Amino acid sequence: MKPIVLDRDGVINVDSDAYIKSADEWVPIPGSIEAIASLSQAGFDVYVATNQSGLGRALFTKQALDKMHAKFLGLVENAGGKVAGIVFCPHRPEDSCDCRKPKTGLLTQIEKQFSCVLKGAFFIGDSVRDIQSAIDYGCRPILVRTGKGELSIDKLSKLGIMDHLVFDDLECAANFVVGADLHE
Repeated sequence: MKPIVLDRDGVINVDSDAYIKSADEWVPIPGSIEAIASLSQAGFDVYVATNQSGLGRALFTKQALDKMHAKFLGLVENAGGKVAGIVFCPHRPEDSCDCRKPKTGLLTQIEKQFSCVLKGAFFIGDSVRDIQSAIDYGCRPILVRTGKGELSIDKLSKLGIMDHLVFDDLECAANFVVGADLHE
């Protein structure tokens, strides 16, 4: 199996500046669940690496996060796919942890916890943090325009790191990844 890493908020589900705090608020972006199922069916181990500072800010509990992820996993399974693993950073930006993207601790955690190698794997995200984390770890970054993606294009261009792939959404990115894998 080949690993692929996805960010969560803004890539898989609709994002909110007020944070996604419950399973009811967790709403998939159209086509994202099917995209994950297609990646899984094409032989990819799908991992999710997500900053969840709402935990550190006490905006929701670990139990609420577990319910969000249970809803997500159930939808993917109902679509015929599987998520190999989810890792998250519960810290606030000011906590200076090693796991909050753009740092690469979540990627290290995936490798250790699931015995895989992420260097060279695709990493699909919607923010500068996601793209920076992917680049720093040696992954192949893909930016989607959903979530914060459209705003991130200008920021990445100003940083001089706009040499990665950009797609409208996870569904388009997954179609590319599956097609690219067939031609490698």
